[in-house]
Amino acid sequence: MFGDIGTSPLYTIIEVFHHGSGSPLSPSRSNVLGVVSIIVWSVIVVVTVKYLMVIMRADNRGEGGILALVSLAMPSSSAAKAAGGFLLTAGLIGAAMLYGDGVITPAISVLSAIEGATLINPSMEALVVPISIGILVALFAVQRFGTTKIGKAFGPIMISWFITIAVLGSANLIAHPAILAALNPIEAIRFFVHNGGRGFLALGAICLSITGGEALYADMGHFGRTPIRHAWLGLILPALLLCYLGQGASLLAHPERYTSPFYLLAPNWALVPLVALATCATVIASQALISGAFSMTAQAINLGFLPRMNIIHTTSGERGQIYVPTVNALLAVGCVGLVLGFRSATALAGAFGLAVTATMALTTYLFFVVATRVLGWSKVTTGALCTLFAVFDLSFLGANIPKIPHGGWFPLTVCACIMVMFTTWNTGRRLLGERIAGRNQPIDEFVASLDSSTIQRTSGMGVYLGANPDVAPQSLVTHLRAARSLPEHVCVLNVITAPIPHVDHADSLTARELSNGFHQIAMSIGYMDQASVASVLEAYGHDHVGHTFDGAQYVLGRETLLVTDRPGMAQWRERLFRLMMRNSLTPDVWFDLPPDRTIEVGTRVEL
Repeated sequence: MFGDIGTSPLYTIIEVFHHGSGSPLSPSRSNVLGVVSIIVWSVIVVVTVKYLMVIMRADNRGEGGILALVSLAMPSSSAAKAAGGFLLTAGLIGAAMLYGDGVITPAISVLSAIEGATLINPSMEALVVPISIGILVALFAVQRFGTTKIGKAFGPIMISWFITIAVLGSANLIAHPAILAALNPIEAIRFFVHNGGRGFLALGAICLSITGGEALYADMGHFGRTPIRHAWLGLILPALLLCYLGQGASLLAHPERYTSPFYLLAPNWALVPLVALATCATVIASQALISGAFSMTAQAINLGFLPRMNIIHTTSGERGQIYVPTVNALLAVGCVGLVLGFRSATALAGAFGLAVTATMALTTYLFFVVATRVLGWSKVTTGALCTLFAVFDLSFLGANIPKIPHGGWFPLTVCACIMVMFTTWNTGRRLLGERIAGRNQPIDEFVASLDSSTIQRTSGMGVYLGANPDVAPQSLVTHLRAARSLPEHVCVLNVITAPIPHVDHADSLTARELSNGFHQIAMSIGYMDQASVASVLEAYGHDHVGHTFDGAQYVLGRETLLVTDRPGMAQWRERLFRLMMRNSLTPDVWFDLPPDRTIEVGTRVEL
């Protein structure tokens, strides 16, 4: 999970001095000291203090990421609905931005490593793109094995990587210790004074040193807060600081090395193994964003902003370790497309940074809300901390805005597309509920109105799933109208997503008895849980209704959507919603219902 931020030394300083944001800086002594000083203090303040020490305190039952932060921040009172809508929008934009970052990170990381091979053999330049594509395809192909198995293979390689960059940095630092002056933050201030606007724009490249910080928070559910902090403070942070200081020391003595400051840290004999190790490390660098995208997708589905997708839990020991095949395939296609379109790490650097810095700024705002409302922190203390964080976040974000014409449009485009999907699915589900509501009958009234003399009752248990606990499910109404019979025992089941990541199955059921052999059960699931309705009911249902669920029949409703010009959504969004519905995972699969005991009844609905 540290691969993203851990491989930033490959391209950060080269982008500042060799390429820059249209106006690269000269590798003068004052500029080198200033840039390294900004990098060092950015890593310390933004990643170490902000994320590892502060933001990770705001976990939602162990889960992190901006959507978990939104769940904590959302007000519970109806009076605060407008504020809640603003918080939700901010969180969704941040999540959408991270999807864009998740596409760019693997592409730029792999390209930057493979381009190092051209230092060994310039003729390999033509092979950079095809080799990068082959590596990316292999990376996404192994995701199905899960975080645990991938970690066992990738972990030792990353430990070797961090030890290597620490040794290379230390060797150059010892040879040219004058770079230690960069530890003084005054050097960063002098840099901005001397360079003015160009110094500010350089932040657009310097921010590459902290990309991956947001992913550490998003991946907290995969690994836990304590292991992440220990690994960072014990190995990752010292290695990164030594590497950046080493590159600065090398440039102080040999300014001409600005064209490849990382690889020229090593002696010539070590270049080949270093490129090989860097290639492995950059492949692994993509893992943090990929895992984070899986976690965000699961949260967005259960919060009602994405259609159901197949979510595979890759280990029984850790609930947060999941694999989402659809997201994996889309990220793979996006990464390959970026490599083919931009063809170099330098070109992609223009697209990199905008998404992650925007997400970081939104995270700071949401954390202030959570810390003061939920954690009970002082507004003065929290405001001072968040102001410090916002200075870094907004400075980096502002410096990335000029990148928009040079590639920054890509993450914005991805964000816009994801936001359209988020809002279309959420609005479409609300409209669908409203259209069906006209046909609904209160559940108590419906049950009381049943005439036992005209309805045949068969032996067994029937479970009818519905979304609204106050009304009779369409599956029940339609099935009764068509068959004129009902099981002897009827259970109306409502599955409710709780605003917490996980719910213990033993505590997930609440029930009430109705008349005429009817019971109503509410089943709570966490927004990171994959519901297994049949197994939970068979294990705990008897305790609540006094009847066994072994062999129960499950009846689901399915809507056929008709696009109309009725008020609600534009017709193109209605068509998009219908397409998303068609490709959504069916309820029987999502709720893990037994195929041989599941029936679907359909109804037509005009949007």
